[in-house]
Amino acid sequence: MNPDTIESDVQRALAEDVGGGDLSAAAIPAERHAGATVIAREPAVVCGSPWFAAAFAAVDTSIDVTWAVREGTPVEAKQRICRLSGPARGLCTAERTALNFLQLLSGVATETRRYVDAVRGTGVEILDTRKTLPGLRAAQKYAVRCGGGSNHRFGLHDAAMLKENHLAAAGSIAGAIAAVRRAHPDAPLTVEVETLEQAEAALAAGADRLLLDNFALADLREAVHRNQGRAVLEASGGVELDSVRAIAETGIDCISVGALTKHVRALDLSMRFED
Repeated sequence: MNPDTIESDVQRALAEDVGGGDLSAAAIPAERHAGATVIAREPAVVCGSPWFAAAFAAVDTSIDVTWAVREGTPVEAKQRICRLSGPARGLCTAERTALNFLQLLSGVATETRRYVDAVRGTGVEILDTRKTLPGLRAAQKYAVRCGGGSNHRFGLHDAAMLKENHLAAAGSIAGAIAAVRRAHPDAPLTVEVETLEQAEAALAAGADRLLLDNFALADLREAVHRNQGRAVLEASGGVELDSVRAIAETGIDCISVGALTKHVRALDLSMRFED
């Protein structure tokens, strides 16, 4: 992760939470120092430590964070994740922002690990999508990697993907592919298809990758058979944890799962001052 991106994320988050100042901090003597511990209240894959530490450093550089587990490590319920020490006011002011990042990104990493474990041994990659929280795409895609998944394109600028609206507006699959090739000859090009006939047309026109949208298992197997290694095959649409293994076993190359970053549930983590 780019440190500037982390810093920008943290500054935006602190600005919306702290604003002109933490009014509650007046309850704590300025000279009071304290220690605190963060624990997991449920099993998790820990992710987000750079944002967590940056939030405390932005509030008070004298706050120390000592990690008990490494980034991307699974933990059990009640397991200690880290210990903090420093001025009590700073610990309280940064607590919510820091935990928000750690809980959110651990949630993404944990969900990703579930999907990765479900297809283990098949050789299939689990991919994220562009269905991310606005302004936190880099962070969420980082969390997917911490969970063992892989990143799809970052945005519209680093790879071309022709979806149904592009194809409808262009008039044909072949015409759309040709136009992108002329404008951006070196860009990776994916075509989203909804039928085997569309898949054949995209292959004939030279697509690098096919996104097989909401294909039945039998059609996925047929697409693999017809492809003969000409393009990378990606299954997508309606993928859930209880169905992902069967999809992987059709022989496709990768599966994209929007739920990894779109339906994210923050993990239950707790920070408590020590006596």
